[in-house]
Amino acid sequence: MNQLLNSTSIYRVGCYDPDIDLFESQYVVPQGVTYNSYVIVDEKVAILDTVDPRKTEEWLANLDEVLGDRQPDYLVVHHMEPDHAGSVAQVAQRYPQMKLIGNAKTFPMLKQFTGVDYTDRAVVVKEGDVVELGEHSLTFVMAPMVHWPEAMVSYEAKEKVLFSADGFGRFGDGNPETEWVEEARRYYLNIVGKFGPQVQALLKKAAGLDIAVVAPLHGPVLTGDAIGLALEKYTQWSTYQPEEKGVLVAYASIHGNTAKAALELVDMLKAEGVKVEAIDLTREDWAKAVAKAFQYTNLVLAAATYDNFVFTPMATFLYRLKTKAFQNRTVALVENGTWAPLAAKEMRAALDQLKNITVMDQVVTIRSALDDTSRAALGELAKAVKATLD
Repeated sequence: MNQLLNSTSIYRVGCYDPDIDLFESQYVVPQGVTYNSYVIVDEKVAILDTVDPRKTEEWLANLDEVLGDRQPDYLVVHHMEPDHAGSVAQVAQRYPQMKLIGNAKTFPMLKQFTGVDYTDRAVVVKEGDVVELGEHSLTFVMAPMVHWPEAMVSYEAKEKVLFSADGFGRFGDGNPETEWVEEARRYYLNIVGKFGPQVQALLKKAAGLDIAVVAPLHGPVLTGDAIGLALEKYTQWSTYQPEEKGVLVAYASIHGNTAKAALELVDMLKAEGVKVEAIDLTREDWAKAVAKAFQYTNLVLAAATYDNFVFTPMATFLYRLKTKAFQNRTVALVENGTWAPLAAKEMRAALDQLKNITVMDQVVTIRSALDDTSRAALGELAKAVKATLD
């Protein structure tokens, strides 16, 4: 718990959870995650968001430290997902005179989650509404589908703070010195990534604000050059544009032969002067694989045939790319099969469901293990991939 930068009125009261193993029960978070919450202390007091139920008691103690004997006037619910609204019922019971600020879509969801009807305590805001706290004020900006329909953000004009809900967050701790891009990319593209047009709409609204501080619900508070970097990355990510020329080789191998071929291809691409990364879809973090696929201009998929389909980890990866609206990339295919190679056919069928994907005509087929013929074909594929980058 600390003051927000040099502010004497805005406090961070959220919690860091280093022990959670899976965020949303699916994303590995080896560096944990923060549940950010803020308090504005003025003539009136506003709490901005709560925390995950895992940290309710710690959060309430942080509130006590800031508030002392003061009673909060408002609780702002920017986003109803339980990692942020999971302690609303507890704090609403503790402070029965406190009003709850949300939009028209907030309160039906709140009743669904808590079983409590807060209608008599609700302050329903819409686009552009302002709540005055004294010297500070909050202007509300709707952000539907970033990444739930009730999501909104707010802007505090005196200290130029954008409370950005799930926007501009990242996995990991809240230390602003911790590298931001890798975990912010993995967070954004897996959680918010499907909703690029909606993020673009919010960015256009934010462009009209004088922002000195971005205070998200996960990760560090952003200031200075960090805001410019975050805006640059969000513009790329939300328009589905690659960040750099290069190749991700994503492979799914049963007995290791497809993996050997994929890694040989990596070496061939490096010899061609191509920036390339490889990821093993059977063992490595799938959310990282999704994020890396978005990072580069090109993707190579290498997979074995399995049960007359493509090997399951590759099929799952392709499904996840579809759910995250993967698009605007060039993809090459490498398949393996001992008696009836069908992986390339299955991968192409999955890619055909995506938008603006160029599938290269050259397909390398391996029969069980690399031989001189298939190795030569890999070499030709490396040259062809390189040509798409020139």
